Amino acid sequence: MTHARPFQTRGCLRKINIEIAPNPYGMMKGRVLEALACDGILLEPGAIEYLLDQDEPLIFARGAISSMPQKPLILTLDDLLSGNGGGTPQPAAPVMPRSGADIKVLRDVTGFSCCDGDIADFTRYFLDRYRRIKKMLVRRRELAGAVPISKALKVSRDVRIVAMVNEVRTTKNGHKMLEVEDEEERCPALILRDSDLINEPILLDEVLGIVGRASGKGDMIIVKELIRPDIPIARAMRPTDSSKSVAFVSDIHIGSNNFLGRQWKNMISWLRSEWREQGIEYMVISGDVVDGIGVFPNQEEELEIDDIFMQYERLAELLKEIPDGMRLVMQPGNHDAVRPAEPQPTFSRKITDMFDSSIMFVGNPCYMEIEGRSILSYHGRSMDDLIGGVPGLSYETPIETMKEMLKRRHLAPTYGGKTPIAPEKEDYLVIDEVPDIFVTGHVHGAGMSDYRGVRLINASTWQAQTSFQRMHNFNPDPAKVPVIHLGNGHGTMKDFNV
Repeated sequence: MTHARPFQTRGCLRKINIEIAPNPYGMMKGRVLEALACDGILLEPGAIEYLLDQDEPLIFARGAISSMPQKPLILTLDDLLSGNGGGTPQPAAPVMPRSGADIKVLRDVTGFSCCDGDIADFTRYFLDRYRRIKKMLVRRRELAGAVPISKALKVSRDVRIVAMVNEVRTTKNGHKMLEVEDEEERCPALILRDSDLINEPILLDEVLGIVGRASGKGDMIIVKELIRPDIPIARAMRPTDSSKSVAFVSDIHIGSNNFLGRQWKNMISWLRSEWREQGIEYMVISGDVVDGIGVFPNQEEELEIDDIFMQYERLAELLKEIPDGMRLVMQPGNHDAVRPAEPQPTFSRKITDMFDSSIMFVGNPCYMEIEGRSILSYHGRSMDDLIGGVPGLSYETPIETMKEMLKRRHLAPTYGGKTPIAPEKEDYLVIDEVPDIFVTGHVHGAGMSDYRGVRLINASTWQAQTSFQRMHNFNPDPAKVPVIHLGNGHGTMKDFNV
């Protein structure tokens, strides 16, 4: 079967064969973002667009900043308007926290999004993905001495290459034919029907190591081994002296008439009585915090709150019931009021201003560190594509899907499926640093396991079965909270359905 391409994005690794006209707007945008980042300043999307309409964007921005009582971490449109004659000067609005003594945001796209979606952006994006995953692969013993495709096709011995998959199809004789490419060349790669690899699930756009031999005509590579970047086998979560724990929550879906209010109250009651004794000082909320508006056809029939901002206001009220001593980190998902394309910057100031100032808002995905323990939090939209592309995966087994992400060292390997992807300057979906804890949501399941020393968590939901789920015979596993001890890594699953 041949996988259809959404449009001509594949093949852009071979940048030498593509002439790209410079984009002055995009170049200016990149220079402004980089210069202000060096000053320790991040920008909201609205502020970026406003700046680029000015004759001297950087001078304009620095003039606004210099007039503020204190230098902001996030520069907003309101900051620019009040700081450069756009209205009566006002005190700078509170800046949403991006780090604290025990929580640090190591990486997300918030404030650094700088793509226009043209061919230049896609070329840069896929090159960044390829090069970063290639660095992981060439460290593998099996790929020692890897060569470019152009050289591999000219020798008669076994060769090793690193390539991105452009196409996967089955021939009429039952062989599996791949089209793969590197920065210089593309070629067919054939997996014979009697090979042990014939049933290996291979995804479009994933980066693989291939061990094989050129055909007699030198026009393709006969595949003998496929090597994925994966994570080290010997890696393990080392104990620390932390005595605290972190709770993981996802898919609250405030606004839905299927929101599980009774179970949520059970959790709040438990936290208020047990959080100190249990040492649960942190909570990570991994997206779909509200149900949104118009996310799927006829959604209005299942909404209790049909205004998106009222949904967030209601969520803000509910989160106030969480004990004051706990610190919260919240990121968006595909139901939230942010751009749908991943990586997703965090919520706009109009939304974050509704919440208590102690909540840290981050993008999706986000690498963070809590008391020295590294956590990769990703809402999990790409599970839809992985479950559809890898036989044996299902919505009932989210942990197995997470393992496939780690094996490929990418959160959303395939472009053009159900997961919209923004071609940023770098690929924020590459798993280049192996986390101690990897958490997702999205599929409304609850799970906890380990993979090569990484603690895997799917963080449940607070929404009962929807009509869409009933139609597809899917039963969610709601109202459960995984809790991980940051010192020893031990986990427990608390059930609030009782």
